[in-house]
Formats: sequence, C-alpha cells, structure tokens
Amino acid sequence: MKFTLVIDKSREEEVLVTAHAPTKLTAMIEELVLRHNGADNLPVYTEDGMKMLPFSTIACITVQDGKTYAIDRTGQQCRIRMRLYEVEQLRPDYFIRINKSALANERQLERFAATYSGGVDAVFKCGYREYVSRRCFAEIKRRFAK
Repeated sequence: MKFTLVIDKSREEEVLVTAHAPTKLTAMIEELVLRHNGADNLPVYTEDGMKMLPFSTIACITVQDGKTYAIDRTGQQCRIRMRLYEVEQLRPDYFIRINKSALANERQLERFAATYSGGVDAVFKCGYREYVSRRCFAEIKRRFAK
C-alpha cells in the first residue's frame, strides 16, 4: 500500500483512494472525508433532525447514560453519534478536558465554583454545570497560569 499527500493551495481539495475492493479501512476513510467539510462543525441530532453545530457555539460536550451530547450556548442538548474520544480528535484547541466524560469550551466558561463536598464545578455562561475532576483541575490551573 502506498500513501501520498500533496499540499497545493492552488488546487481544489480532493481525496482519491485506489483500492482493490471495499474494506473497513475504505469505509472509515469515506466516513471521515464526508464528515469533515473543512469547517469547524460537528454533526448533531435534535428532535428536528440533523444539523451542523459550530464548535464555537458549543459550551460543553458530555457523556450521559453512555450517550454523547453537546450543550450549546443556549443550554440546549444535542445528541452526537460519536464517542467522546472521536470528538476529542476533531476538537479545536480551546476545548479542554474537565473530567473523564466531558470536554469544555474554555471560551464559554464563566467561572469555577466550589461545591459543598470539596469538589469544583465548571459553570458555563448558559448556566450548565459540570463536575471538574481533581486531576483535570490541576492541568486547567497550569494552562491558565501561562
């Protein structure tokens, strides 16, 4: 198998795969190419159907009951049909991990609030709250101290 990547700003972007037969790999490549449209959008599902949600409008991405959800800046939950680690590979740099099952948009964070049990919650501008693990909070403090 050969792999060639040509970066040429003067040409239109295209992905060309030559294979002897369809395989799992070709299906994965096709899904990745079709999912990525060159913009920072994430396909989400609501009661109305599917829509593309820009990462900049997402406050938090979290897993609840084994399903991945995006909470937008209005507080609306939208279902994501990807695992959290798959979303994490697509996310922009301004998303940070705040616990084992959540990513936060640092631009949508309002503050960190202490809880009665001694933990810390991330409070977003939309009003949504999510627990911050101690391990992740230490990394967040290092990140914001720079």
